[in-house]
Amino acid sequence: MATTAPPPPELRDFYENPAVPVASGPSRSRRQARMLARALGPASAGAGPRTVLDIGCGDGTAAATAAPYLRGHRLVGVDWSQDALTRARTRLPYAVRGELGCGGLPFASGSADAVLFSEVIEHLVDPDAALDELRRVLRPGGHLMLSTPNLAAWYNRVLLLAGVQPVFSEVSMRGIHGRPGSEVVGHLRLYTARALREFVAASGFTVVRLEGAPFHGVPRPLRPLDRLACARAPLASILLLHARRT
Repeated sequence: MATTAPPPPELRDFYENPAVPVASGPSRSRRQARMLARALGPASAGAGPRTVLDIGCGDGTAAATAAPYLRGHRLVGVDWSQDALTRARTRLPYAVRGELGCGGLPFASGSADAVLFSEVIEHLVDPDAALDELRRVLRPGGHLMLSTPNLAAWYNRVLLLAGVQPVFSEVSMRGIHGRPGSEVVGHLRLYTARALREFVAASGFTVVRLEGAPFHGVPRPLRPLDRLACARAPLASILLLHARRT
């Protein structure tokens, strides 16, 4: 996914390159959307529609996948990349430019009921400041739905034992070295389930739930095993975390 906070100058061209992937698998998006739909409840006449910000929306694929589960709620895509926003506007009714740094997001404090933060945090130079800004725009008790690759995914544990660089990790912005895969996607930070819980809690959120999701890039013969691993989040390919602003 494209990052929302602007990277250092040497990374800007990388993230504005249309060839860099800005979408992730639909399975993760659907699981995350179902979690958020359960948390928000229906947009009934009493509660009314809730405002959901998809921060780092990339090309809008994830938000478009989530939209059927969030009917009646207001879904707004946000990204700093103009290329990503051009594509997102073909899928979303609202897509605006915003940055987690450089003055913050273009929303008032406490104006959002929920934030989707899908495969963004692993791209950020300063994730602490990013979570501070997400906490600012969320109302008290607002929902944070964060997803990120799992450093300790079941296959990464095996790869490390064999002396192979883990999937999702990158040692170069120019090519893949020492690990499976063929795409450079700009990952700067990776989390285990325990590290993600502790980090989000230290940033002023109460962790409600942590679930796993499969990774669309797993080779087809291994996908049944990858889906099975989702039953235990610490082993899953993707971590899905639901937290509430304290």
